[in-house]
Amino acid sequence: MEYLISLVLVILSGLFSGLTLGLLSLDTQSLQRRANHGDAQAAKIYPIRQKGNLLLTTLLLGNVTVNTTLSIFLGSIASGLVAGLTATTLIVLFGEIFPQAIISRHALWFGSRTIWFTKVTIFVFYPIAWPISKILDHFLGKELPTTYTSRELMDIISEHEDSEHSTIDADEERIVHGALQFSHLRVRNVMTEADQVVMCDENQRLNDDFFIEINGSGFSRIPVFSGNRNNIVGILYVKDLLIEHEDISVKDTEEAFEKGYLRVKGGELLDSVLAKMLKSKQHMAIVKNQNNQFIGVISLEDIIEEIIQQEIEDEDDDDESEEELIVGK
Repeated sequence: MEYLISLVLVILSGLFSGLTLGLLSLDTQSLQRRANHGDAQAAKIYPIRQKGNLLLTTLLLGNVTVNTTLSIFLGSIASGLVAGLTATTLIVLFGEIFPQAIISRHALWFGSRTIWFTKVTIFVFYPIAWPISKILDHFLGKELPTTYTSRELMDIISEHEDSEHSTIDADEERIVHGALQFSHLRVRNVMTEADQVVMCDENQRLNDDFFIEINGSGFSRIPVFSGNRNNIVGILYVKDLLIEHEDISVKDTEEAFEKGYLRVKGGELLDSVLAKMLKSKQHMAIVKNQNNQFIGVISLEDIIEEIIQQEIEDEDDDDESEEELIVGK
């Protein structure tokens, strides 16, 4: 009978120490997300796990009570030295090391199947555990949610993608990295420089030679300037010229000016410019510096490429033009 009681006490000691490490290692936010997505194991644990200080106090009180009882009980059936060595060995090996090593690796599975035991323990120790947990809540506060920087999130995604059990592939990793990075990039880091932009003068005649030149450029939006390239007055949409035109100048058409154009600064963040483009329904913006000088253009495609971390290739793109100049496609 004495040995049976000792065995039960050792099992309880291991259960308390294992659950202490296992349950408290589970992140409350992760449990909530999994519970919201229908994970039955997480749904069982989350209500108790979110009361972290009460759970901690209860399990520690239970562990101390069992270990103390085990030491006293062994002392009553054996000599002092033998009882002390036996109790220490049993508690350290089977009451601490082995249970914590096992349960910590399967905390969700084990915690959900012993949740009844945890609830019973909370009920038993509640008169003592509740006031202690409230003191901890008052002085230490409740658990803070886990937050990550963009860099940390990218590292986490990379680690998941590298794992053999991951459901994240390389394309998803690349896109997530791009989405996290692009909000820190500025227009000047992505824009096409002014000296690389295909433009036309407002006095340019809409003749066959011009159409051949525009068609050969491969661009669907052409900035229009007056006098000099720094004075942008509109954007010519090539698709609007598909209708038949007489041999007139660009400035005599309505298409180049009726839609207006978006202006942004080189120092603006890409996420801000993306919001402006979506709101204004403009796919290209003229970029100017602090002195209001034209320094380049940025297109919606440029921003999307930063997010997906990959060039968007048109079927008729030349190999070199794909890499060098992309303006408002």
